Amino acid sequence: MTDDPSRPEAAPASVERKVLSPAAQRALAEAEARRQAAAADAKSPPKEFQGPKGPEPTRYGDWENKGIASDF
Repeated sequence: MTDDPSRPEAAPASVERKVLSPAAQRALAEAEARRQAAAADAKSPPKEFQGPKGPEPTRYGDWENKGIASDF
């Protein structure tokens, strides 16, 4: 152990945790279930067929069709 005030002492190994109410425990369990469901449903979007090549035209402001570019 050192007397250096810039380094705080390590927390004791047996840290007591606050007891959660049953409602809080249910809320934590529901949140974890929602996180797991969202992770299971997260999948890449389907591949687009016959769409424009290159960057998304609605994002970059112009659409090219048969060599003719049109602005929105």
